[in-house]
Amino acid sequence: MAERFERHRQPWTQDEIQKLHLLAKKGMPLKAIAKAMTRSEESVKDRAKADGLAIARLR
Repeated sequence: MAERFERHRQPWTQDEIQKLHLLAKKGMPLKAIAKAMTRSEESVKDRAKADGLAIARLR
């Protein structure tokens, strides 16, 4: 069963948005950012797309 997140459908705070921008600029992969922020990968991916951020892909 997939991991469950207690923060289901919670709005993004300004601090979280800044942290997302910082981690994305450092080149962290999606899975690592999601775990660091305790949000689902889908949530992080959607927010990054809305903000025009590029998330690094694992190779």
